Amino acid sequence: MSSTPASLSDAETPSLEAQFLAFAVQLGALRFGEFQTKAGRLSPYFFNAGLFHRGASLGALADFYARALLKAQSTMGLDVDVLFGPAYKGIPLASATAVALAAHGLDIGFCFNRKEAKDHGEGGLLVGAPMQGRVLIIDDVISAGTSVRESIQIIRSQGAEPVGVLIALDRMERGGTASDPTPHSAVQEVQEQWGIPVVALATLEGLLTLLRESKDPALASHAEAVAAYRDRWGV
Repeated sequence: MSSTPASLSDAETPSLEAQFLAFAVQLGALRFGEFQTKAGRLSPYFFNAGLFHRGASLGALADFYARALLKAQSTMGLDVDVLFGPAYKGIPLASATAVALAAHGLDIGFCFNRKEAKDHGEGGLLVGAPMQGRVLIIDDVISAGTSVRESIQIIRSQGAEPVGVLIALDRMERGGTASDPTPHSAVQEVQEQWGIPVVALATLEGLLTLLRESKDPALASHAEAVAAYRDRWGV
């Protein structure tokens, strides 16, 4: 399996990526300044999918996910039977994406897990559609790959097949800590370890393009800092 993140690049994809990034900036989910990451690095940008917390913004985000999946189906052959949203952020993402896909003419099931199995009522660990066939994991980002690993274990325990991961942003930076970085990104490690593609709505390279081409001086002013961060920590 190639360590290069799955690409949707064609005439439409830059437009889809640019639209998503501009939307995230406008909403404040993608912001610039100085932020400390889990790895202990000072990042000049930060993405928080938790800020898509109104009906209109979540619906718009889900439509981006749906369009990216439909494109991946046509360009990569990424056929999917069920969407799986790992608790907690993946739950609204998978649910809303299923609604958006239905609006595009693709009606498929979605399910999600509980953090603790329910011991009454219907019981069990999973809620929603039966976990069967080809399952796509939907989440916001991949940090250390822990959520993906747990999701794959859940999917396989049900006799289903994990076929990919769909996320909002690929930071394209080395894993590990600031003092002990790894040579690969979390996305690359997921692809190499599990042999499944990771599709991102946007990447660090796309973000840099947006900043460099922006006609907004305030937005364009962050390009240098983001490029320097990529040069230091990028893969």
